[in-house]
Amino acid sequence: MPDGGFADTYSPRKVLDDPSFRILGPSEKPPCDANIAAFYNPNHEIHLVEKPRPKPGPGQVLVHVRATGICGSDVHFWKEGRIGDSMIVTDECGSGHESAGEVVEVGEGVTTWKVGDRVAIEAGVPCSKPSCDYCRVGRYNACLDVVFFSTPPFHGTLTRWHLHPAEWLHRLPDSVSFEEGALCEPLAVALAGIDRCGLRLGDPTLVCGAGPIGLVSLLSARAAGAEPIVITDIVQSRLDFARKLVPGVRTVLIERGSTPKESAEKIKVAAEGPLKFAVECTGIESSIHTAIYSMQFGGKVFIIGVGKDQQMFPFMHLSANEIDVSFQYRYANQYPKAIRLVAGGLINVKPLVTHRFKLEEAVEAFHVAADPAQGAIKVQILD
Repeated sequence: MPDGGFADTYSPRKVLDDPSFRILGPSEKPPCDANIAAFYNPNHEIHLVEKPRPKPGPGQVLVHVRATGICGSDVHFWKEGRIGDSMIVTDECGSGHESAGEVVEVGEGVTTWKVGDRVAIEAGVPCSKPSCDYCRVGRYNACLDVVFFSTPPFHGTLTRWHLHPAEWLHRLPDSVSFEEGALCEPLAVALAGIDRCGLRLGDPTLVCGAGPIGLVSLLSARAAGAEPIVITDIVQSRLDFARKLVPGVRTVLIERGSTPKESAEKIKVAAEGPLKFAVECTGIESSIHTAIYSMQFGGKVFIIGVGKDQQMFPFMHLSANEIDVSFQYRYANQYPKAIRLVAGGLINVKPLVTHRFKLEEAVEAFHVAADPAQGAIKVQILD
Protein backbone atom coordinates (compact mmCIF):
# COMPACT_ATOMS: atom_id res chain seq x y z
CA MET A 1 0.00 0.00 0.00
CA PRO A 2 1.29 3.52 -0.76
CA ASP A 3 2.85 5.32 2.17
CA GLY A 4 1.89 8.96 2.52
CA GLY A 5 -0.73 11.30 1.14
CA PHE A 6 -4.25 9.98 1.71
CA ALA A 7 -3.34 6.29 1.98
CA ASP A 8 -3.75 6.14 5.76
CA THR A 9 -6.96 8.17 5.69
CA TYR A 10 -8.60 5.80 3.22
CA SER A 11 -7.02 2.57 4.41
CA PRO A 12 -9.34 -0.35 3.63
CA ARG A 13 -8.63 -1.83 7.05
CA LYS A 14 -10.77 0.88 8.62
CA VAL A 15 -13.75 -0.66 6.85
CA LEU A 16 -12.83 -4.34 6.85
CA ASP A 17 -11.96 -4.35 10.56
CA ASP A 18 -15.05 -2.44 11.63
CA PRO A 19 -17.47 -4.67 13.60
CA SER A 20 -20.39 -3.50 11.44
CA PHE A 21 -18.80 -4.69 8.18
CA ARG A 22 -20.50 -7.79 6.81
CA ILE A 23 -21.20 -9.57 3.54
CA LEU A 24 -24.90 -9.70 2.73
CA GLY A 25 -26.63 -12.93 1.77
CA PRO A 26 -27.73 -13.38 -1.88
CA SER A 27 -31.40 -12.69 -1.13
CA GLU A 28 -30.92 -10.40 1.86
CA LYS A 29 -32.59 -6.99 1.66
CA PRO A 30 -30.68 -4.35 3.65
CA PRO A 31 -32.34 -1.34 5.32
CA CYS A 32 -32.94 1.57 2.95
CA ASP A 33 -30.43 3.77 4.80
CA ALA A 34 -27.69 1.12 5.10
CA ASN A 35 -24.33 1.94 3.57
CA ILE A 36 -24.20 -0.93 1.08
CA ALA A 37 -21.58 -1.41 -1.59
CA ALA A 38 -20.55 -3.89 -4.29
CA PHE A 39 -17.35 -5.78 -3.44
CA TYR A 40 -15.24 -8.44 -5.16
CA ASN A 41 -12.59 -10.67 -3.63
CA PRO A 42 -9.70 -13.04 -4.52
CA ASN A 43 -12.21 -15.89 -5.00
CA HIS A 44 -13.74 -13.97 -7.95
CA GLU A 45 -16.99 -13.43 -6.10
CA ILE A 46 -19.11 -10.31 -6.46
CA HIS A 47 -21.56 -9.48 -3.67
CA LEU A 48 -23.13 -6.70 -1.65
CA VAL A 49 -21.68 -5.72 1.69
CA GLU A 50 -22.85 -3.48 4.49
CA LYS A 51 -20.22 -1.14 5.89
CA PRO A 52 -20.16 1.76 8.34
CA ARG A 53 -21.38 5.18 7.25
CA PRO A 54 -18.28 7.37 7.46
CA LYS A 55 -18.04 10.68 9.24
CA PRO A 56 -16.20 13.48 7.41
CA GLY A 57 -13.07 14.77 9.10
CA PRO A 58 -11.22 18.02 8.38
CA GLY A 59 -11.17 18.76 4.65
CA GLN A 60 -13.52 15.90 3.82
CA VAL A 61 -16.98 15.69 2.30
CA LEU A 62 -19.56 12.91 2.61
CA VAL A 63 -21.30 12.28 -0.69
CA HIS A 64 -24.49 10.35 -1.35
CA VAL A 65 -23.44 8.58 -4.54
CA ARG A 66 -26.34 8.88 -6.97
CA ALA A 67 -24.88 7.31 -10.14
CA THR A 68 -21.95 4.97 -10.79
CA GLY A 69 -20.92 3.34 -14.06
CA ILE A 70 -19.38 -0.12 -14.22
CA CYS A 71 -16.00 0.08 -15.95
CA GLY A 72 -14.27 -2.76 -17.76
CA SER A 73 -11.58 -2.63 -15.09
CA ASP A 74 -14.21 -3.34 -12.41
CA VAL A 75 -15.25 -6.47 -14.28
CA HIS A 76 -11.60 -7.40 -14.82
CA PHE A 77 -10.77 -7.15 -11.11
CA TRP A 78 -13.80 -9.33 -10.34
CA LYS A 79 -13.11 -11.96 -13.01
CA GLU A 80 -9.30 -11.98 -13.15
CA GLY A 81 -8.33 -10.61 -9.74
CA ARG A 82 -5.62 -8.33 -11.04
CA ILE A 83 -4.46 -5.87 -13.68
CA GLY A 84 -0.71 -6.11 -14.22
CA ASP A 85 1.71 -6.85 -11.41
CA SER A 86 0.83 -4.03 -9.02
CA MET A 87 -2.98 -3.96 -8.96
CA ILE A 88 -3.99 -7.23 -7.30
CA VAL A 89 -7.14 -8.14 -5.38
CA THR A 90 -5.92 -9.60 -2.08
CA ASP A 91 -8.98 -9.06 0.13
CA GLU A 92 -12.55 -7.85 -0.06
CA CYS A 93 -12.37 -4.74 -2.25
CA GLY A 94 -15.02 -2.19 -3.16
CA SER A 95 -15.74 -1.53 -6.83
CA GLY A 96 -16.57 1.57 -8.83
CA HIS A 97 -14.82 4.81 -9.79
CA GLU A 98 -17.19 6.46 -12.29
CA SER A 99 -19.44 8.33 -9.88
CA ALA A 100 -21.40 11.48 -9.19
CA GLY A 101 -23.60 12.42 -6.26
CA GLU A 102 -24.85 14.93 -3.75
CA VAL A 103 -23.08 16.43 -0.75
CA VAL A 104 -24.79 15.38 2.50
CA GLU A 105 -22.22 16.44 5.11
CA VAL A 106 -19.01 18.49 5.23
CA GLY A 107 -16.08 18.29 7.60
CA GLU A 108 -14.22 20.98 9.50
CA GLY A 109 -12.63 23.65 7.35
CA VAL A 110 -14.61 22.86 4.19
CA THR A 111 -15.95 26.12 2.77
CA THR A 112 -16.24 25.29 -0.94
CA TRP A 113 -19.10 22.80 -0.52
CA LYS A 114 -22.44 22.76 1.27
CA VAL A 115 -25.17 20.19 1.78
CA GLY A 116 -27.12 19.71 -1.43
CA ASP A 117 -24.31 20.55 -3.85
CA ARG A 118 -24.13 18.24 -6.87
CA VAL A 119 -20.67 16.89 -7.65
CA ALA A 120 -18.66 14.60 -9.89
CA ILE A 121 -16.13 12.51 -7.98
CA GLU A 122 -12.59 12.38 -9.34
CA ALA A 123 -11.54 8.93 -8.16
CA GLY A 124 -7.77 9.37 -8.36
CA VAL A 125 -6.56 11.34 -5.34
CA PRO A 126 -2.81 12.07 -5.45
CA CYS A 127 -0.70 12.99 -2.42
CA SER A 128 -0.48 16.66 -3.57
CA LYS A 129 2.73 17.12 -1.58
CA PRO A 130 5.31 19.70 -2.71
CA SER A 131 7.93 16.95 -2.43
CA CYS A 132 6.14 14.91 -5.14
CA ASP A 133 7.60 15.89 -8.51
CA TYR A 134 4.61 14.57 -10.46
CA CYS A 135 2.04 16.41 -8.34
CA ARG A 136 4.10 19.59 -8.40
CA VAL A 137 4.25 19.73 -12.22
CA GLY A 138 0.59 18.75 -12.68
CA ARG A 139 1.09 15.17 -13.89
CA TYR A 140 -0.55 13.82 -10.78
CA ASN A 141 -1.73 10.64 -12.54
CA ALA A 142 1.86 9.41 -12.01
CA CYS A 143 1.87 10.12 -8.25
CA LEU A 144 3.34 7.11 -6.47
CA ASP A 145 1.17 7.70 -3.39
CA VAL A 146 -2.12 8.04 -5.24
CA VAL A 147 -5.31 6.65 -3.77
CA PHE A 148 -7.37 5.54 -6.76
CA PHE A 149 -10.71 4.39 -5.45
CA SER A 150 -11.59 0.85 -6.63
CA THR A 151 -7.98 -0.01 -7.49
CA PRO A 152 -6.83 -2.55 -4.88
CA PRO A 153 -6.39 -2.19 -2.03
CA PHE A 154 -8.57 0.93 -1.93
CA HIS A 155 -12.33 0.56 -1.93
CA GLY A 156 -14.40 2.16 -4.66
CA THR A 157 -17.23 4.63 -5.01
CA LEU A 158 -19.98 2.11 -5.82
CA THR A 159 -21.55 2.60 -2.43
CA ARG A 160 -24.31 4.70 -0.89
CA TRP A 161 -22.15 7.02 1.24
CA HIS A 162 -18.65 7.87 0.06
CA LEU A 163 -16.08 9.98 1.89
CA HIS A 164 -13.89 12.16 -0.35
CA PRO A 165 -11.36 15.00 -0.07
CA ALA A 166 -13.14 18.29 -0.76
CA GLU A 167 -10.56 19.44 -3.30
CA TRP A 168 -11.11 16.40 -5.55
CA LEU A 169 -14.80 16.98 -6.16
CA HIS A 170 -16.08 18.91 -9.18
CA ARG A 171 -19.26 20.96 -9.25
CA LEU A 172 -21.99 19.84 -11.63
CA PRO A 173 -24.13 22.54 -13.27
CA ASP A 174 -27.87 22.08 -12.86
CA SER A 175 -28.10 21.14 -16.55
CA VAL A 176 -25.81 18.10 -16.09
CA SER A 177 -27.44 15.00 -14.63
CA PHE A 178 -25.83 12.61 -12.16
CA GLU A 179 -25.62 10.03 -14.97
CA GLU A 180 -23.72 12.49 -17.14
CA GLY A 181 -21.54 13.47 -14.18
CA ALA A 182 -20.55 9.84 -13.68
CA LEU A 183 -19.72 9.54 -17.39
CA CYS A 184 -17.26 12.41 -17.04
CA GLU A 185 -14.78 9.83 -15.70
CA PRO A 186 -14.44 7.78 -18.91
CA LEU A 187 -14.76 11.03 -20.86
CA ALA A 188 -11.73 12.35 -18.94
CA VAL A 189 -9.77 9.32 -20.18
CA ALA A 190 -10.66 10.10 -23.79
CA LEU A 191 -9.97 13.82 -23.45
CA ALA A 192 -6.52 13.10 -22.03
CA GLY A 193 -5.82 11.00 -25.12
CA ILE A 194 -7.04 13.69 -27.51
CA ASP A 195 -4.91 16.25 -25.67
CA ARG A 196 -1.74 14.20 -25.72
CA CYS A 197 -1.94 12.97 -29.30
CA GLY A 198 -2.22 16.54 -30.57
CA LEU A 199 -5.28 16.07 -32.79
CA ARG A 200 -6.32 19.19 -34.71
CA LEU A 201 -9.15 20.32 -36.98
CA GLY A 202 -9.48 18.17 -40.09
CA ASP A 203 -7.05 15.45 -38.99
CA PRO A 204 -8.08 12.03 -40.37
CA THR A 205 -8.45 9.82 -37.32
CA LEU A 206 -8.98 6.15 -36.53
CA VAL A 207 -10.65 4.93 -33.31
CA CYS A 208 -10.05 1.25 -32.59
CA GLY A 209 -12.79 -0.35 -30.51
CA ALA A 210 -16.40 0.75 -30.10
CA GLY A 211 -16.75 0.01 -26.39
CA PRO A 212 -17.39 2.79 -23.86
CA ILE A 213 -13.87 4.28 -24.08
CA GLY A 214 -13.86 4.00 -27.86
CA LEU A 215 -17.23 5.72 -28.07
CA VAL A 216 -16.27 8.62 -25.78
CA SER A 217 -13.05 8.90 -27.81
CA LEU A 218 -15.20 9.07 -30.94
CA LEU A 219 -17.31 11.83 -29.40
CA SER A 220 -14.17 13.69 -28.30
CA ALA A 221 -12.49 13.37 -31.70
CA ARG A 222 -15.59 14.69 -33.41
CA ALA A 223 -15.80 17.61 -30.97
CA ALA A 224 -12.12 18.35 -31.66
CA GLY A 225 -12.83 18.53 -35.40
CA ALA A 226 -11.32 15.28 -36.68
CA GLU A 227 -12.43 14.40 -40.23
CA PRO A 228 -12.83 11.78 -41.47
CA ILE A 229 -13.19 9.47 -38.48
CA VAL A 230 -13.16 5.70 -38.88
CA ILE A 231 -14.12 3.42 -35.99
CA THR A 232 -13.53 -0.34 -35.87
CA ASP A 233 -14.90 -3.24 -33.86
CA ILE A 234 -15.47 -6.98 -34.18
CA VAL A 235 -19.17 -6.62 -33.28
CA GLN A 236 -21.48 -5.08 -35.87
CA SER A 237 -24.06 -3.91 -33.31
CA ARG A 238 -21.47 -1.72 -31.63
CA LEU A 239 -20.58 -0.14 -34.96
CA ASP A 240 -24.28 0.48 -35.60
CA PHE A 241 -24.44 2.18 -32.19
CA ALA A 242 -21.42 4.32 -33.09
CA ARG A 243 -23.08 5.41 -36.32
CA LYS A 244 -26.19 6.53 -34.44
CA LEU A 245 -24.04 8.34 -31.87
CA VAL A 246 -21.99 10.19 -34.51
CA PRO A 247 -23.82 9.94 -37.85
CA GLY A 248 -20.83 11.02 -39.93
CA VAL A 249 -18.48 8.32 -38.67
CA ARG A 250 -17.23 5.64 -41.05
CA THR A 251 -17.31 2.10 -39.67
CA VAL A 252 -15.21 -0.95 -40.43
CA LEU A 253 -16.08 -4.41 -39.13
CA ILE A 254 -12.90 -6.33 -38.26
CA GLU A 255 -13.51 -9.89 -39.39
CA ARG A 256 -12.17 -12.70 -37.26
CA GLY A 257 -9.25 -14.37 -39.01
CA SER A 258 -8.30 -11.33 -41.07
CA THR A 259 -4.71 -10.11 -40.82
CA PRO A 260 -3.88 -6.62 -39.51
CA LYS A 261 -2.67 -5.60 -42.98
CA GLU A 262 -5.94 -6.75 -44.54
CA SER A 263 -7.96 -4.85 -41.94
CA ALA A 264 -5.79 -1.76 -42.43
CA GLU A 265 -6.50 -1.79 -46.15
CA LYS A 266 -10.25 -1.78 -45.44
CA ILE A 267 -9.76 1.14 -43.06
CA LYS A 268 -7.80 3.15 -45.63
CA VAL A 269 -10.48 2.50 -48.23
CA ALA A 270 -13.15 3.74 -45.82
CA ALA A 271 -11.07 6.84 -44.99
CA GLU A 272 -10.08 7.39 -48.63
CA GLY A 273 -6.41 7.26 -47.68
CA PRO A 274 -4.08 6.61 -44.75
CA LEU A 275 -4.84 8.34 -41.46
CA LYS A 276 -2.83 10.73 -39.34
CA PHE A 277 -3.90 9.57 -35.87
CA ALA A 278 -5.17 6.40 -34.26
CA VAL A 279 -6.73 6.29 -30.82
CA GLU A 280 -6.38 2.62 -29.86
CA CYS A 281 -8.91 1.66 -27.18
CA THR A 282 -8.67 -2.14 -27.08
CA GLY A 283 -5.09 -2.92 -26.04
CA ILE A 284 -5.23 -6.01 -28.27
CA GLU A 285 -2.04 -6.71 -30.22
CA SER A 286 -3.72 -7.37 -33.57
CA SER A 287 -5.75 -4.16 -33.25
CA ILE A 288 -2.61 -2.16 -32.46
CA HIS A 289 -0.93 -3.66 -35.54
CA THR A 290 -3.97 -2.74 -37.64
CA ALA A 291 -3.77 0.84 -36.39
CA ILE A 292 -0.07 1.01 -37.22
CA TYR A 293 -0.58 -0.24 -40.79
CA SER A 294 -3.39 2.30 -41.26
CA MET A 295 -1.16 5.29 -40.56
CA GLN A 296 0.39 7.72 -43.03
CA PHE A 297 4.08 8.55 -42.92
CA GLY A 298 4.67 10.49 -39.69
CA GLY A 299 1.39 9.33 -38.16
CA LYS A 300 0.79 8.58 -34.50
CA VAL A 301 -0.82 5.64 -32.72
CA PHE A 302 -2.01 6.61 -29.26
CA ILE A 303 -2.80 3.61 -27.07
CA ILE A 304 -5.40 4.03 -24.35
CA GLY A 305 -6.43 0.38 -24.14
CA VAL A 306 -5.01 -2.03 -21.56
CA GLY A 307 -3.57 -5.30 -22.87
CA LYS A 308 -1.27 -8.15 -22.05
CA ASP A 309 2.12 -7.45 -20.47
CA GLN A 310 4.28 -8.49 -23.44
CA GLN A 311 3.41 -7.59 -27.03
CA MET A 312 5.25 -7.53 -30.37
CA PHE A 313 5.16 -4.49 -32.67
CA PRO A 314 6.10 -4.21 -36.38
CA PHE A 315 9.30 -2.38 -35.52
CA MET A 316 10.70 -1.71 -38.98
CA HIS A 317 7.37 -0.54 -40.38
CA LEU A 318 7.18 1.96 -37.53
CA SER A 319 10.76 3.03 -38.07
CA ALA A 320 10.65 3.33 -41.86
CA ASN A 321 7.44 5.35 -41.70
CA GLU A 322 8.30 7.51 -38.66
CA ILE A 323 5.13 6.41 -36.91
CA ASP A 324 5.07 7.36 -33.25
CA VAL A 325 3.50 5.11 -30.61
CA SER A 326 2.43 6.68 -27.32
CA PHE A 327 0.61 5.44 -24.24
CA GLN A 328 -1.68 6.80 -21.54
CA TYR A 329 -2.08 6.06 -17.85
CA ARG A 330 -5.37 7.34 -16.45
CA TYR A 331 -5.66 11.16 -16.76
CA ALA A 332 -4.87 14.49 -15.14
CA ASN A 333 -6.52 17.92 -15.27
CA GLN A 334 -9.43 16.75 -17.42
CA TYR A 335 -12.53 16.82 -15.21
CA PRO A 336 -13.33 20.55 -15.46
CA LYS A 337 -13.02 20.35 -19.24
CA ALA A 338 -15.22 17.24 -19.42
CA ILE A 339 -17.96 18.95 -17.41
CA ARG A 340 -17.76 22.10 -19.56
CA LEU A 341 -18.05 20.10 -22.78
CA VAL A 342 -21.07 18.15 -21.53
CA ALA A 343 -22.75 21.23 -20.07
CA GLY A 344 -22.11 23.20 -23.24
CA GLY A 345 -23.60 20.53 -25.47
CA LEU A 346 -20.42 19.84 -27.42
CA ILE A 347 -20.36 16.23 -26.24
CA ASN A 348 -23.54 14.23 -25.61
CA VAL A 349 -22.83 11.22 -23.40
CA LYS A 350 -26.47 10.48 -22.52
CA PRO A 351 -26.98 7.73 -25.15
CA LEU A 352 -24.09 5.68 -23.73
CA VAL A 353 -26.12 4.51 -20.73
CA THR A 354 -28.01 1.48 -22.00
CA HIS A 355 -28.77 -0.34 -18.73
CA ARG A 356 -29.75 1.03 -15.30
CA PHE A 357 -30.01 -0.76 -11.96
CA LYS A 358 -30.74 0.15 -8.37
CA LEU A 359 -27.88 -0.03 -5.88
CA GLU A 360 -29.48 -3.10 -4.33
CA GLU A 361 -29.28 -4.74 -7.77
CA ALA A 362 -25.55 -4.11 -8.23
CA VAL A 363 -24.64 -7.80 -8.44
CA GLU A 364 -27.11 -8.31 -11.28
CA ALA A 365 -25.70 -5.19 -12.94
CA PHE A 366 -22.20 -6.65 -12.87
CA HIS A 367 -23.38 -9.85 -14.55
CA VAL A 368 -25.01 -7.83 -17.32
CA ALA A 369 -21.90 -5.69 -17.79
CA ALA A 370 -19.71 -8.80 -18.01
CA ASP A 371 -21.87 -10.59 -20.60
CA PRO A 372 -21.33 -9.39 -24.19
CA ALA A 373 -24.57 -11.09 -25.23
CA GLN A 374 -26.50 -8.50 -23.20
CA GLY A 375 -25.41 -5.77 -25.60
CA ALA A 376 -24.64 -3.25 -22.87
CA ILE A 377 -22.59 -0.17 -23.64
CA LYS A 378 -22.57 1.44 -20.21
CA VAL A 379 -24.28 -0.07 -17.20
CA GLN A 380 -25.01 2.41 -14.43
CA ILE A 381 -26.17 1.89 -10.87
CA LEU A 382 -28.44 4.59 -9.47
CA ASP A 383 -29.47 5.40 -5.91
